[in-house]
Amino acid sequence: MTTASETGNGAEHNPPSYRSRIGLVADSPNFPAAWDQVIEKVRLADELGYDSVWLGESWGYELFTSMSDLVRATKRIKIGAGIANIYSRSPALIASTVATLDERSGGRILLGLGPSGAQVVEHWHGVPFEKPLQRTREYVEIIRTILRGDKLMHKGELFQLERGFKLRFKATRPDLPIYIAAMGPRNIFQTGEIADGVLPVYWPATRWGSLREQLDAGSLAAGRPAHSAAIAPYITSVILRDNATEEEWQAARFKAASPLAYYIGKMGVYYAQMLARNGFEEDVQAVLAGWQQGMKSAIEAVSPRLLESTTIIGTARECAAKIDSWAALGVDEPLLSMPDGSPDEAAAQLSALKEALAV
Repeated sequence: MTTASETGNGAEHNPPSYRSRIGLVADSPNFPAAWDQVIEKVRLADELGYDSVWLGESWGYELFTSMSDLVRATKRIKIGAGIANIYSRSPALIASTVATLDERSGGRILLGLGPSGAQVVEHWHGVPFEKPLQRTREYVEIIRTILRGDKLMHKGELFQLERGFKLRFKATRPDLPIYIAAMGPRNIFQTGEIADGVLPVYWPATRWGSLREQLDAGSLAAGRPAHSAAIAPYITSVILRDNATEEEWQAARFKAASPLAYYIGKMGVYYAQMLARNGFEEDVQAVLAGWQQGMKSAIEAVSPRLLESTTIIGTARECAAKIDSWAALGVDEPLLSMPDGSPDEAAAQLSALKEALAV
């Protein structure tokens, strides 16, 4: 398969309609903001016409409780679970939870699933981190069965469900979209087989075409058409004012490099391995070496090329141009960082980006 980056004609596969599918990541699950301000920013994003907002979960706020708050505070924006891990809740509980929220929201829920990592699963939830790939597949199968209203009869490697229970109300959307947080080749291939989208984090822009190839290979193997799974990356982003000073630019780069360094050095091995596979081995090793001196050194070790390939920093017009270029390479649903600051400050940045995208 020829990639968009090879032909230079990726826009044919990702028309400007992607601009209406731009979403936001509303908070950081490890360092949450004041919740009333999170809600107000999401309400403003809803009014401005952003497509979706996603919430994370690790060892902080509980995910679906927070999503229900956003459902009540908004009117049209989609509310995404990004992500619900597949060890802390049963597939039936996740299915009934999203079906309930989807009914209460008028069909606005998106479900992101993923295995998280061994440290969180085993040392926060106290559950063995075993067979994440197979577990992901069975969760998707069971959740889809329940949402369709079918009798739950499942004979898998991990779950044997034989009593034929059915959801006791009709799901608003039996085909509620399911996204998967996947980074490894096997998980990406499987995502193409079974899911509606993939939620990559810090996937380098030079490799969007490769990600599309891997997803489509899985889709075709499962008898699905190419592009069955959307690419919806979490993108660390900072929107600067037009006359930003050099000091503000430097602060923005440091701010964007901070979570990137943290993910490489302190969130297991998956992010470091993914970036190394995709051509950033030396950059990853520099960050890991920096961690030996501490967090500040690790952040400063993030190379300009790694930062450029994985984050979006600039004025509203510059951010819009970079989103355009990444869409041409394969991104379907860009999910940007919710701006910091007060709700009014965030609204000004989000408004500026909307205006730049409309040009």
